[in-house]
Amino acid sequence: MFSARALAAGTILLTASSSLAQAETFTISWWGFNGDKLNANIVEPFEEMCGCEVIFETGNNADRLGKLTARGGKGVDVIYLTDSYSQIGVESGIFQPIDRSKIPNIEKLYDMAKAPQGEFGPAYTVGRAGIVYDSADVEPITEWNDLWRDDLKGQIALPGITTTAGPMVVVRAGDLAGVDAYTDTDGAFANIEAIEPNVVKTYNTGSEMINLMSTNEANVSIAQDFALRSLKEAVPSIVWADLEDGDIATLNTINIPVGAKNVELAHKFINFVLSTEIQTLNGATGVDAPVNTEVELSAEEAAGWTYGPEAVGKLNRMDYGKMNAAKSGWIDRWNEVFGM
Repeated sequence: MFSARALAAGTILLTASSSLAQAETFTISWWGFNGDKLNANIVEPFEEMCGCEVIFETGNNADRLGKLTARGGKGVDVIYLTDSYSQIGVESGIFQPIDRSKIPNIEKLYDMAKAPQGEFGPAYTVGRAGIVYDSADVEPITEWNDLWRDDLKGQIALPGITTTAGPMVVVRAGDLAGVDAYTDTDGAFANIEAIEPNVVKTYNTGSEMINLMSTNEANVSIAQDFALRSLKEAVPSIVWADLEDGDIATLNTINIPVGAKNVELAHKFINFVLSTEIQTLNGATGVDAPVNTEVELSAEEAAGWTYGPEAVGKLNRMDYGKMNAAKSGWIDRWNEVFGM
């Protein structure tokens, strides 16, 4: 026969098992970078707050958005994407509008982060695309037009046209030629052809770009700021160009898919991620640059980030609706110039 103690122990085990079986799960789709820090900064405290279990779907922007689209917007509760890819999600109807009354921390954000794509999700971090160069070998670069300088022949690594930053090159080339790349593709690509002698190679990943710079195959590149620390570790003389005409803003967004099971919890999660405490923690530990205006970082913590109203105010925004519509037509033109 079972003793009273054994029966009680069994009851406790059954209760615990039942509780675990019924525990609410909350699914996040994100890249999976900085896993240990994200677990400590976001996952564990949010699980404690919500009494739920956080699970993940990881991968790059295109793969995760493709899976979500194939499932009709089901399977995850929130999705992290760069703004160029979240624009695709908005246009395809995969995201639902958010209820900003349930996310009061949005009011603490820089204006560009509050509603970067209208009624859909906010940005939780801000970055920039700009120019990096090896100051030991290259004269200072102070504007985008310097990429066309004669002394940079065979020294530049450009992002490929299918990367986040690649289409930005076409837009800037048009701007510098005095034309709108969206309406005058020929004019923009005439300037792309003009820069071709300066380009040693185009790259498709950040690691490829860092390798080109570290082996001195390239001395100049267009880069996103998340790569700057690794670049400087590889080549200490690398500097981020202080451009008179400004860097290009890159925003990472959080959206709620149309098939999310935990919509209320999704709003709570977004509000949590935008809080001053979490934004400060992520900024200080090297996870993400803050968009919450209440965050205060030391000079050391802010190094390499797009941080503060002055830095954010200098950024140029891209029209990703127009860019995504034009990009497919630009790919063949780009490949004709660079022989891909």
